[in-house]
Amino acid sequence: MKIIIKNGSPVPIYEQISNAIRDEILKENLKAGEKLPSVRALARELSISILTVKKAYDELESEGFIESRQGLGTFVGKENPNLRLEEKQKKLEEALLEAIRISKDIGMENSDLRELLAYLYEGDFND
Repeated sequence: MKIIIKNGSPVPIYEQISNAIRDEILKENLKAGEKLPSVRALARELSISILTVKKAYDELESEGFIESRQGLGTFVGKENPNLRLEEKQKKLEEALLEAIRISKDIGMENSDLRELLAYLYEGDFND
């Protein structure tokens, strides 16, 4: 698992870590039951505080993406289709909000945006 930390980013480091791991789980690059690096190991690898990694892991655990097993380590949580669906819907909403912002910036009418969306939705994704 490769996590890249951007020190100048306005996003806190713990969020960058949790976002990276969450994305890997949602993309299924990390599978249910797969062992994650220990808090200490990941902190050492990223050259950051153990507390920062712990905060990221705690956040992911509270969301159900990972689970800690006493004496065994931290693992990717069990498959939860509702959780994955919720995250994907959230990403869709963010993308649509960005599309709306851009359409307003260029003065596109609501009806034109809807027509474009309908056209793209019905389109062939192999083009």
